[in-house]
Amino acid sequence: MAPQYAPSLRSRLAPLLLILQTGFIIIAALCFKNAEIKKPFLNLYPEFQDVNVIVILGFGFLCTFPVRYGFSGSGFNLLVAVIATQWALILSCIDSWYNAGIIWIDLKSIIHAELCAVSALISIGSVLGKTNPVQLTLIALLEVTGFVLNEWLLQTLLKVQPLNSIMLLHVFGAIFGVMLTWILYRNGSKQGFEKEKFDKKSGLFSMLGTVFLWMFWPSFNSVLLDDQTRLEAVCSTYLALAVSAVTAAALAVLSSPRGNLNPIQLQSCILAGGVTVGVSMSAVKEPWEAMALGFTAAVISTLGYRYLKTHMLIAFECHDTCAVLSTHGFPGLLGWLAQLALHIKDCDNHTVAIRFAVFHICALFTTICLSLSMGILTAFLLKLKFWRPPQNKKCFDDQAFWEFPNLVVQK
Repeated sequence: MAPQYAPSLRSRLAPLLLILQTGFIIIAALCFKNAEIKKPFLNLYPEFQDVNVIVILGFGFLCTFPVRYGFSGSGFNLLVAVIATQWALILSCIDSWYNAGIIWIDLKSIIHAELCAVSALISIGSVLGKTNPVQLTLIALLEVTGFVLNEWLLQTLLKVQPLNSIMLLHVFGAIFGVMLTWILYRNGSKQGFEKEKFDKKSGLFSMLGTVFLWMFWPSFNSVLLDDQTRLEAVCSTYLALAVSAVTAAALAVLSSPRGNLNPIQLQSCILAGGVTVGVSMSAVKEPWEAMALGFTAAVISTLGYRYLKTHMLIAFECHDTCAVLSTHGFPGLLGWLAQLALHIKDCDNHTVAIRFAVFHICALFTTICLSLSMGILTAFLLKLKFWRPPQNKKCFDDQAFWEFPNLVVQK
């Protein structure tokens, strides 16, 4: 007979977190130095706060839609974000440490680390409610490692611009997450989990997360750009988000059997335009291009959420809780394709255009291969019973991990 309560994580979670944090502090004591304060870095503080809102509040509230998973959705998001950011801060500055023996810390390096952490937050959306915090911590460590390695390969071997390599986080995170949820498939997922549902209260908090993401996404796309191109990026992102919100609402009504708006579907799809423009930012020059990409991304994302999510579950036994493939994966691929097409259109030299296309395709191929391999490796590691995953009846349940002193058992 299965145990009534979820297994305790006292002997797993606490030692893991304490060892990690102690290791981070030791590395910081030996290698970290504050960089000299410069005016451009001081000007970055508002954008730094915007990225913080996206990472902590946006993704945190977005994960609270399961009716009994609000504490875990927001709390575990914060835990994964801060661990992944610290780890990314170390890994992404290894070159600096190797050359100078010092890792310089400033706002720009922290923002870059937070962007790397977002790839892990995207992936945990695919296994939301079906993993414990020990497994989520391992996902954060391994995915950030793979993403930083992918970024280094693209910039070193293929000479990809830093902005283009970092914005592939949507594709990397989505494919990584799909591999996780495919290999970690649970029997009974096709019938649905008892607590995988939402009500008015949890849906409202989740919609609040979407509002945060929608409001601050222009800063997310433009934070690493210089002042000359930042205005174009902000305007293009806003226009794409506006068009994708309208298009997603219209298609959500058309694809619903009863002609109603599904809040979970809507909040997953209205950000598709921002994702697409973020990936293709270096090539989008005209407002109509951003609007067209926002429209196309919303169509792909909405149809993918409505039909592909169910098909993946039935045909491939892949239970993607937050539909990250439709929300981030396909819009990211669309942005990659748009970047390729727009660059070729604006290029007068055929030789340069062909060379760019080859390198661009190789960059995507490298990203997909590395995300697939790292996702499969991580998933097989997480399948070990040593990590004490929650039973099916304890999935999407805060009581498996949180104390509720005022909870009285009725007899």
